[in-house]
Amino acid sequence: MDRSQELYANGDQNLEANLIDVEATESSSSSESQTKNYKRWIRLSIYVFFVLFCQPLATILGRLYYENGGESTYVVTLLPLIGFPVLILFNFFSQLRQPKSTDTNVNQSPSFTTLVSVYMCTGLILSAYAYLYAIGLLYLPVSTFSLILASQLAFTAFFSYFLNSQKFTPFIVNSLFLLTVSSALLVANTESEDTPNVSQVQYVIGFICTIGASAGIGLLLSLIQLLFRKVFKEHTSSVVMDLTIYQSLVASCVILIGLFASGEWRTLPSEMRNYKLGQVSYVLTLASAAISWQVYTVGLVGLIFESSSVFSNSITAVGLPIVPVIAVIVFHDKMEASKIFSIVLAIWGFLSFVYQHYLDEKQLKRSNTSPVEDDGTQTW
Repeated sequence: MDRSQELYANGDQNLEANLIDVEATESSSSSESQTKNYKRWIRLSIYVFFVLFCQPLATILGRLYYENGGESTYVVTLLPLIGFPVLILFNFFSQLRQPKSTDTNVNQSPSFTTLVSVYMCTGLILSAYAYLYAIGLLYLPVSTFSLILASQLAFTAFFSYFLNSQKFTPFIVNSLFLLTVSSALLVANTESEDTPNVSQVQYVIGFICTIGASAGIGLLLSLIQLLFRKVFKEHTSSVVMDLTIYQSLVASCVILIGLFASGEWRTLPSEMRNYKLGQVSYVLTLASAAISWQVYTVGLVGLIFESSSVFSNSITAVGLPIVPVIAVIVFHDKMEASKIFSIVLAIWGFLSFVYQHYLDEKQLKRSNTSPVEDDGTQTW
């Protein structure tokens, strides 16, 4: 009898010890999960700041170049691309601060041929987007141009539906509808636009090119999200940087070939001498725009990495209405009632996306206790 009691006592002690170990493990896991969540939100905040601040700045600087005597569309096309050497230095020093990885599993890294194909494909799409962007910015008032460009969110959602199994929740549909209407209002307002030195045909060309640029960046962002899921198994900041650098390198080479093949490079020295703000301002304007575009690109790709292409584009969409406000001050663009209403709709659409993101985060926290198998579909 004493032996039985002793066994029961030992069993109770072992059970109690196991329960304590389980509770400690769960507590440690919960604390670690919260820490990772906080770090993720910090990274998201940094990327959002990059996009919201640098995109309007780069767009305004590009228009400033046109307004003061700049005429080369190839130069403006190069601005979002040619600043990638800055990222090489940043990536180099970032890797020096990081501890060396001891992981010897090379199966997660894509092959050299795959990487070359990825960089070539994304680089070509990026070059087409940048060229259409430059033409649209040349022929349209910057306020109209930026608001039309907000339609890229609808294109991103369209391509993500096919490439990333995008699920459309009511809030996402509402946001897409609002942003589409926001751009459509500007189509109906073309007759009242004051566009000196721009013919009606050029205006239409600018409008079509801007829509094409929206479609191009929407396809590119959706494709990048697909690459992060299917090709880049190792999700690190180094992978984000490499993708940004090499696709910019490919796109820059394509545009430089076009610049020299067209003979437009011969006019650049005289263009710099005749620049209204002076030669120093000419160089500073282009250099600042190039750096701003690269920081914006890091934020854009980072948001795709941390969330999705649709969320990344929604942040871009809310940054675009900032440009018309600045354009009214700097370039004295007209601010009609339709533009004001378009800005309001764009912000409303962004808030709808943010609220959907909040709902997804709550659902993710509830599902942590009962994980389910990921089917590859996304609500973002």
